[in-house]
Amino acid sequence: MNENQKIILEIRAGAGGDEAGLFAFELWRMYRRFAERRNFKTEMIDSSQSDVGGIKTLVAQVEGPDVYDLFKYESGVHRVQRIPKTEKSGRIHTSTVSVAILKEVPEKEVIISPKDIKIDTFRSSGPGGQNVNKVETAIRITHLSSGIVVVSQTQRSQSQNRERAMAILRAKLAEIEKEKALGQMTSERKAQIGSAERVEKIRTYNFPQDRITDHRIGKSWHNMEKILDGNIEPMIETLAKKNK
Repeated sequence: MNENQKIILEIRAGAGGDEAGLFAFELWRMYRRFAERRNFKTEMIDSSQSDVGGIKTLVAQVEGPDVYDLFKYESGVHRVQRIPKTEKSGRIHTSTVSVAILKEVPEKEVIISPKDIKIDTFRSSGPGGQNVNKVETAIRITHLSSGIVVVSQTQRSQSQNRERAMAILRAKLAEIEKEKALGQMTSERKAQIGSAERVEKIRTYNFPQDRITDHRIGKSWHNMEKILDGNIEPMIETLAKKNK
């Protein structure tokens, strides 16, 4: 063990509007805190924020010993049940956030021909969507046959962003091949992000009852505040044991 690995972490707000975006931000903070405590290197690749400080989509790279083995069980739809701050009548709302964990693969494992992709350049944007660069350093790559689109806009140069975007595309294509090999390929899971409907959930975060339930193994944990602060080891360890 202790193999140095790199993963692509994708977080996307699903059903639930602003509340889903706010919870997406909380999940990102949870994973980032967990990574910090393990001295993993975390780097943002692309993100789009909502008007209320949440996240619509976020893509980051995390690097460290056994990082894929630790994060792989986080892939799926995370459901949150709570009373939003804006809710005047005290009703509990249900929202969803999709998380995808993709393992980066070496260039030689997934060969991508230049004729199979379309590359666009644009100016990277900061919070609120304003352009932060005068030159077009950001890269958008479209894989023509699968329709997968990847973006990298946080690196300083166009070539660095292109390299990062290609790494994400390779990871996504490798995941598709893995799914095909397992015979579980469905059109919705092409990029390993579900449709984020409320039904296809792996975990529910119930705030009124201070309870997180993992539906794959039927186990619950309390002290949600501590877990959302990055203390996710109990969940990871339990899932790892069940999947041995």
